[in-house]
Parts: sequence; structure tokens; C-alpha cells
Amino acid sequence: MILPIVAYGDPVLRKKCKEIPEDYPKLDELIENMWETMYNAFGVGLAAPQVGRPIRMFLVDSSPFAEDEELELQEREELKKLKKVFINPTIVEEEGDEWAFNEGCLSIPEIREDVFRKPSITIEYQDENFEHHRETYAGLSARVIQHEYDHIEGVLFTDKLSSLKKRLLKGKLAGISKGKINIEYKMRFPDMKKGR
Repeated sequence: MILPIVAYGDPVLRKKCKEIPEDYPKLDELIENMWETMYNAFGVGLAAPQVGRPIRMFLVDSSPFAEDEELELQEREELKKLKKVFINPTIVEEEGDEWAFNEGCLSIPEIREDVFRKPSITIEYQDENFEHHRETYAGLSARVIQHEYDHIEGVLFTDKLSSLKKRLLKGKLAGISKGKINIEYKMRFPDMKKGR
């Protein structure tokens, strides 16, 4: 079932999310719905708060980036393979010199900006079977994970912009929270409390 994606301005996007117990009700159904919602919106990642759940879970499928011919073959292969659910994750290490990449977000449609992030991360998490993993990612794979991880920490990519950029985007962001955008997927707006 396709869920409405929560728009910028909703308080759930600012919450530091809670850990998920193994007996969390209907978790498999939620994961399935989140995959369907993400693909319907042509996203490469989706975090639980973006569908109104303040829990520590996100999913990622970075394969669309693998079609970029400018990337090295090894990175394209890694991007093709990254399709995972991350439950109760913790980024334990971020390394390297920050680099800029143009990011967008399903909760903040029609806005894309360059965001600086470290190129390499090590993350510990549980999969949908609650098995523990510790893995290292680099490049775009790391970036997609960092973006979604920020969501469960209550951080949005717009928080990482300069004060000038934030001021310039203020009107657009207010418009998004009021539903004054033209999008192809179902959203829930804080000022209207209804999807479309």
C-alpha cells in the first residue's frame, strides 16, 4: 500500500526516533509499504519518519545511481547491490574530506542543493530479521545512507546549508508545508493534514 509521504514542516521530521523492538507490530507490512511508497515516488531512500513513524528504520535502493556513466565501474557495481533495510542503525565512523553533491528529498520536493558530507562511513544496524551487521560504505552509497540516517536523527538536508541558502529557501519551504507544490505522489502536509 502506498503511504503518504510527510512534507516539510511536520513535527515528526524533527524527532530523534526511537529504537524498534523485535516485536514491533506489523513491521513486515510497514517495510513492504515503504518500499512501494519509495518506488512510487522514484526515490532511492525512505526513512520511517517520512511516513509518519518516529522509529529508527530506513530503507535504501541506490541502483538508479548505477546508471551514471561518469562513475567508476566499481562504484556502479556497489550502487547496484545496495538494496537494504536498516533497523536501529548507528553510524560509528565517518572519514575523509567532505565533498559536495546535489541532494533532494521526497519530503522536500522541488528543492535540490549541494550538501557536504564525508565520503566514507561505517554503520552498525540490524536487518529485517534483527540480525546484526557492521559495514563500511563509500561514495554515493555512503551519501544515500547518511541522508536517510539524518532523518531518524531529526535532521533534514536543508539544515546543512549556509544561512544565506536557508534564507533564500524560506519562502519555498513554507510553500511546501502548505501544500503549494505540484507533485506526482501522495503527500501529507502539516498545515492541511490531508494528502493529495
